[in-house]
Amino acid sequence: MTPDLLKLASYDYPLPKELIAQHPTAERRESRLMHVQRKSAIVQHRKFSDILQLLNAGDVLVINSSKVFPARLFATKENGSTIEVLLLHQIEEQLWKCMVSPGKRLKTAQWLQFSDSLRAYVSPGDSEGLREIRFESDLPFWDEIYRIGHIPLPPYIVRNDNVLDHERYQTVYAKELGSVAAPTAGLHFDAELIKALANKGIIIAEVVLHVGIGTFRPVKADIITDHVMHAELATISESSARQIQLAKDEHRRVVCVGTTSARSVESFWSDGIMQSGSKWTDIFIYPGVDFNVVDAMITNFHLPQSTLLMMISALGGYELIMHAYSEAISNRYRFFSYGDAMFIED
Repeated sequence: MTPDLLKLASYDYPLPKELIAQHPTAERRESRLMHVQRKSAIVQHRKFSDILQLLNAGDVLVINSSKVFPARLFATKENGSTIEVLLLHQIEEQLWKCMVSPGKRLKTAQWLQFSDSLRAYVSPGDSEGLREIRFESDLPFWDEIYRIGHIPLPPYIVRNDNVLDHERYQTVYAKELGSVAAPTAGLHFDAELIKALANKGIIIAEVVLHVGIGTFRPVKADIITDHVMHAELATISESSARQIQLAKDEHRRVVCVGTTSARSVESFWSDGIMQSGSKWTDIFIYPGVDFNVVDAMITNFHLPQSTLLMMISALGGYELIMHAYSEAISNRYRFFSYGDAMFIED
């Protein structure tokens, strides 16, 4: 790897604001798909439903079945002003890690009132600005969260969440609550496409990585190896680990849907063995770091200077990925969470 690839500036690119998708497509599979082939350095323009032809019988398709919840809440402070709270990680039934909106002052621990039935005591922030918040509710806790909470759309979607987001900022296979941001590469799959893939003989293996605050934190270090990843909780079942292990042993492809699935499987690989269980992972993959498990990846188009762009540059090769991004801009692809997709393979 050349020294320039350790520089944050190497992962910048100019993106017209109008290419940042503000809404999902009418149908999930209507997104476009850029097909990037590493060995030939060929870039082709397809539709996402073509993934059915691009995947082979025997491929293991790794999906992240973490579920987004309405983690964005608004509360009244003791002085009567309003503050925004983002729930991040559940510690106990009604005890959470959270953060308050940037720029909002909350100097002291105090009670916050979220609704007539829901209140909470929030602690002072730690060195990272994270706080503990303990809820008290007169009604079932989750019923109240779903009644008053908002889908935590990323900041580059410059609108309020709506009813459609509750369905579309969620994969069709989401199961386990815990993410504050969707594993967006999976948003392109509808139930019919998942069924068609299974009927073709593609093996679907589920992992769970709860997407946390790291998604919202930019890389600030000029040299990327100085960046510290925020840990996220990942889980791989014994059955999924066996499916992935068998694929590697038999030289069949492991295709990850999204960077979260890729982080999960790479975190659980140890000395040629696919482990199972749950653990916090802060793995950081960038050019020069080898993939042990992932053979191909379905992913969205990522923010400039992001760890996600660095990861796919490690998989596809920096020059080819930056060329592909230039092609995407020239061809008016839609970027980020509600945008189009890319398939990187040999």
